[in-house]
Amino acid sequence: MNLWVYSLLIFVTVVGLLITPLLITYFIGRNRWELARTIRHLIWIYGRVWLLIITPFVDFKREGLTSEQVPENCVFVVNHLSFFDTYFIGALPNSDLTFAVRSWPFKMFWYRIFMRLAQYLEVEDLSWEETLRIGGEILNKGGAVVFFPEGHRSRSGQLQRFYSGAFKLAIASGRPIVPLCICGTDELLPPGRRYLKPATVRLHILPTVDNADYSEIGGHIRLRKEVKGQIARQLELMRADGYSADNGEQ
Repeated sequence: MNLWVYSLLIFVTVVGLLITPLLITYFIGRNRWELARTIRHLIWIYGRVWLLIITPFVDFKREGLTSEQVPENCVFVVNHLSFFDTYFIGALPNSDLTFAVRSWPFKMFWYRIFMRLAQYLEVEDLSWEETLRIGGEILNKGGAVVFFPEGHRSRSGQLQRFYSGAFKLAIASGRPIVPLCICGTDELLPPGRRYLKPATVRLHILPTVDNADYSEIGGHIRLRKEVKGQIARQLELMRADGYSADNGEQ
């Protein structure tokens, strides 16, 4: 599995780097997109290719809202278990996705330039005012922003403390929140392990949360608790439905 996945991932990454100028020219010419929007679409395609690469070893399924029910212009909030969580976000129908991430992914030079061009939010480096401004501009142009509100990967599989950035941005921009639940990536590649193992992975898209009722001062705290509660309850249901976070088996 590791020979197959890592070899193909390296191959796709290298080929992707070589043909990126042609793809950028094609998509900008065809769709009249800005450079950042084009790069985000290419990253989404890269995630889709990853899903194909791991298919022989990972039983993956997207559940919950259908593609037609998922709003294009929203704030996604997802729990965090593994480095590869971001790759599975490629299963979403939205291709205009901007990730809010910590600083360490920017240290990988082969990804850094694309994250910069895509206007990813480096939340540890940006001030809250800059995060709000850039995130608001992306949302106002019709894109979506993805947050891992725990800030870092859970080593126990259980939800950790949620930070407030995603919820403040949703309220400030007037855009809805779409909670996402992911299970099984901690069996595929948990923090601290380098090799991959076969796993069952599920990505569940929960119903949209309208933030209109949370506009009071401090409303983001109530919204944060509500969304965290929804994610926690859905994770319990997914695990009770035959999934074990400890062994990835059904």
